Amino acid sequence: MATGRFGVGETLGALNAALRPPPPSAGPGGSVWFKENSARNLRSRDFLAPRGALRALFGDGQVPKDILDGVAALEGPGVPPIQKCTQTQAGLALQLERPTVFERVLSAPQGYVTPPPAPASEPGVILDCVALHAPKGPDALSLSQLRAVLVADHLAQALRTRGVTVYQVPTVQDPGLRDFLQHLKVSWPSASETSSAPESTGALKEVLRDHTAGPTEDLPPGVVCKVSLKEFLEQQPGLEGFDPNLDICLVTEDQLGALTELQEAAQHFLRNLPLSHSEAESLARGEACSVVHVGSCEEAFQQQKVDLLWRLVDANAPSRQKHLVCGPVKVVGSPPPLSALQYYRLRQSQMREASVLKYGGDFVQGETWNEIIGALTSAAVKFEMLSTAHRSQMSLDLEDTSISTKGTKSGAFVMYNCARLATLFDGYHRGVEQGLYPAFPDVSELDFSLLREEGEWLLLFNGIIPFPEVLSQSAQLPVSSPGIRITANTEAVCKFLVHLSMDFSSYYNRVHILGEPQPHLFGQMFARLQLMRTVQEVFHSALATLHLPPLSQI
Repeated sequence: MATGRFGVGETLGALNAALRPPPPSAGPGGSVWFKENSARNLRSRDFLAPRGALRALFGDGQVPKDILDGVAALEGPGVPPIQKCTQTQAGLALQLERPTVFERVLSAPQGYVTPPPAPASEPGVILDCVALHAPKGPDALSLSQLRAVLVADHLAQALRTRGVTVYQVPTVQDPGLRDFLQHLKVSWPSASETSSAPESTGALKEVLRDHTAGPTEDLPPGVVCKVSLKEFLEQQPGLEGFDPNLDICLVTEDQLGALTELQEAAQHFLRNLPLSHSEAESLARGEACSVVHVGSCEEAFQQQKVDLLWRLVDANAPSRQKHLVCGPVKVVGSPPPLSALQYYRLRQSQMREASVLKYGGDFVQGETWNEIIGALTSAAVKFEMLSTAHRSQMSLDLEDTSISTKGTKSGAFVMYNCARLATLFDGYHRGVEQGLYPAFPDVSELDFSLLREEGEWLLLFNGIIPFPEVLSQSAQLPVSSPGIRITANTEAVCKFLVHLSMDFSSYYNRVHILGEPQPHLFGQMFARLQLMRTVQEVFHSALATLHLPPLSQI
């Protein structure tokens, strides 16, 4: 019998391999099979190989009996036990042995709340958040730049969750911007005072003298020299994807400051890395770490200049430099331009008004409620900015209807449902103190065959089992891909949490988990509470990648 964590990817791989001959490219990743997600289809099947894909394999679409039997008896690492596999009008329908799956998952839930670790060979990453380089306050931060900051912050935490070493640059020096990011629950390194590192900047200027294009007289204020990036690029084999309009670059003091921080981060990374002889050799070739420049589309062209300047002035600059570009943020309607700070304050005001409307002004007072509203505001902003794929343009609706706890796609809705779980367990513990319920038994004593509700399987199959893979997807950075641009799945966690919240809310509204204090009902209650406890851990783990604290009340 297979042991360990069940995985959707492992199961699909084993199912595809069980259909001979090897399946053609019949879907995402060449998979014939796919996992069902909808409540309607999950009533009768968990995985399906559609009729069209089967026809491509077997002509008439009829799966030979020996192959059908082989699929039904399939076992292997990560593959849940199979109850039956039948040929239907829709295709080959497979249903899992659900009571056993419930028991195996809920008896060892820890394997489902963290992602598998990244390969030991995966290099560390320097995450360069372009918008934070120039010394500016939050009033000067645009909505598109705020989006890039939130993408970089989430990506840093998602990578660390998988055990990847991450260095974040630059350090935030403006006190107002530092406070603003703290209110937003963005975890970014800061410096108490500006460190210009004049000696490092001076060294860069010395190197640039050998590459100066044209006279240095009459340069605009703040410009150090002119450099022909086009000429440098033509001399570098293998550098692809840079903008063809890159030509003469007016190198500014700000760009040199950014280069200095990047160089220091790379050197700091290498100093703290135990290097073998071969790794020390790769150090000279700039391969010891990867650099990902995260910026808005408006900053992309200028950041390509910084990338090339680094390569030009430093022979040991990391060769793997990638650009993760965030699409623009467009506000619905035609309001005057908003800064990141104005947008945050608007959402904060709307969240407070919504809370007062729901609970009353006399109740929504004090430091606790200030913290709750602060967390809800951060959640609203992050879910708005991160739920759309970072490379796509996103539309921002400033109306307060988009942030309420009733809006099922909002961060407040997710936080509200996470708080409902805390309230549920508070209710159970109070019941234990009052003698209504017994203490929670050992997990080995629970009877998971009592979990027969449709919503219970939805939470396990769509929420708990796939979660490690969601975390892994959100931390994938294809730094070895060709070209300079890369994409990341930074929307994966927000989308997952929204769907999980919808499934949980539907179940919670329909099923009375804390039943009557009757001994014959305790078995089902404890099985449900164990399911809810695991769902709660998934919520907490997912919210942690967004630096959002789970709330115990709303």
